[in-house]
Amino acid sequence: MSLEPHHDGSPLHVGSATTAPGERRQLRLRVPDRWGSPSRVWVRSVQDAEPRYDEALRLATGVESDGWQWWAASMQVVNPVARYRFLLEVPGRDDVGNTYWTLNAQGLFPRDTSDYHDFRLTTAGPAPAWSRGSVMYQVFPDRFARSVAAAGRPIPDWAVPCDWDTPVQGVGPDASKQFYGGDLAGVRERLDHLVNLGVGILYLTPFFPARSNHRYDASTFEHVDPLLGGDAALSELVDAAHARGLKVMGDLTANHTGDGHEWFRRAQADPDSPEADYYYFNDDHTGYESWWDVPSLPKLNWASEGLREAFVTGEDSVVAHWLKPPFNLDGWRIDVGNMTGRLGAQDLNREVARLIRDRIRQVNPEALLLAEETSDAGPDFDGFGWQGAMTYSNFTRPVWQWLVDDAARVDFFGTPLERPNRIDAAGLLATHRDLASAFSWPVRNTTMNALNTHDTARAASVMIAGGPVVAATLAFTLPGIPVMFAGDEFGLRGTSGEFSRTPMPWGDPAGVVTDLQAAYAALAALRRTSSALRDGALRWLVADGDVLAFVRESPQESLLVVTLRAPVRDLSADTLCLGEQERRAMAGAPPVFATGGHFTDEPIVDLAGPGAYIWRLPGVGVS
Repeated sequence: MSLEPHHDGSPLHVGSATTAPGERRQLRLRVPDRWGSPSRVWVRSVQDAEPRYDEALRLATGVESDGWQWWAASMQVVNPVARYRFLLEVPGRDDVGNTYWTLNAQGLFPRDTSDYHDFRLTTAGPAPAWSRGSVMYQVFPDRFARSVAAAGRPIPDWAVPCDWDTPVQGVGPDASKQFYGGDLAGVRERLDHLVNLGVGILYLTPFFPARSNHRYDASTFEHVDPLLGGDAALSELVDAAHARGLKVMGDLTANHTGDGHEWFRRAQADPDSPEADYYYFNDDHTGYESWWDVPSLPKLNWASEGLREAFVTGEDSVVAHWLKPPFNLDGWRIDVGNMTGRLGAQDLNREVARLIRDRIRQVNPEALLLAEETSDAGPDFDGFGWQGAMTYSNFTRPVWQWLVDDAARVDFFGTPLERPNRIDAAGLLATHRDLASAFSWPVRNTTMNALNTHDTARAASVMIAGGPVVAATLAFTLPGIPVMFAGDEFGLRGTSGEFSRTPMPWGDPAGVVTDLQAAYAALAALRRTSSALRDGALRWLVADGDVLAFVRESPQESLLVVTLRAPVRDLSADTLCLGEQERRAMAGAPPVFATGGHFTDEPIVDLAGPGAYIWRLPGVGVS
């Protein structure tokens, strides 16, 4: 890569205030002197589906910084989500005419491009401020920790009881029935572990009664599973987490219930019951729609006004009940959010997302709403419904592909491939840009960056040795919420989602595959304290083979992030396209995070890899 004109929709380029419909908003563009000097620049916005052009002005010489020139244009925000790009005119040389460049969220192009990849400025209200700078830790309750009280609880008839060291069965009829007996009191007793890792958000997979260990087949939404300790255990856990400064998010299935759910049982037994239209039954009421044709997971029909009231709008609805005292959850992650409200020609997804968002804001304006979408999440995440995505397309998948071990044999997100197909750093960047381009900056900043989750293989089973720390560095330093799945800090392994749900190795040194606690804690501390990582812009520097480097920039500070999948012996300031101020700041200065390497006054010569390195640089001055 080389230095190119830059804009990313971050506060550095559009300001930090919430955009109001109808206002004019100043947009800034940075152009490096080494790239060239445009004769004219325009911002092209799409207003009511019609392109408009506003000419930019080059800002005064006094705000030029370290080899950059700044341009600014004013754009009117007509629609709830305003789309825009930049058009740059560069004077021709000799007999060559002027050239024209398009800059959008995917990059710089010497041609016209689809509106889909334009930058987006949203008038949606922002996600809660606490989501920025926070680290999320995902807990699968059955496998996290078991309190003393758990031993006295009866084993349900659906379960296959297991000792804590019983191997997990990732396939077969017992995969969802193995019962290890982890409970919420066990989670509460281990909260200090999360604090020591620098975690800010505890995300619990479902805690409702069910007939499986994963509990996505809820039999009621009215109380906490007694096997987890019941309602009191949840309120005690949330109180203890809040006392430590942690937020707690729950997991809710808005797409389906279990076939043992009280709603479904009444609906199936009586076609005239109030709950009958909560689901999709056939004409003679003998069959019904279910998630992926799994009969134990009947699909909810969001055309039902009764369902909407029971689930969302009612005073004590499912969505509202758990956000109120005595539980006081800080938000929801919605399971299979992409399928919610969708069946064939019916598509109520955006309507349902906004309905849930509005209700959450009524109960607690500071609560967060995330939703799962495993493929391209861009079209469903405009910020007015789901505030951020739990998705794998723009981060997890390409990071796996870059760091994959050729000997790995894992479930690659349901594809027919036996492992991720290997790509280079340029392929990672192209994929990431492509699948993040449809996010506005606020949505991007609230989207989950997960190395793995309870539904995927573990990064340690996918990646080359040392790869998980490199991937974690990307998760913690790119825009978004970094996510740890319980056990990542111990290097736990698993070739699929079921195999990855391994009990935590508390008090068992032999169960710790690779101790990564110090690395995670250091990255979390940097994430928590850095304005550049919390709100800063993102500018890519190098994406070449084994090297991926970028800088996060804010007025207060910038951070240079260099990640490698193999050793690099000649990485220099020139290769990284660093300016003079940045070179002086790095000369002789050690990185604030490093996994190895040799540093000189060049400032960089020899870096061990796979590895990750972060340097602190001067902030970006702009008027």
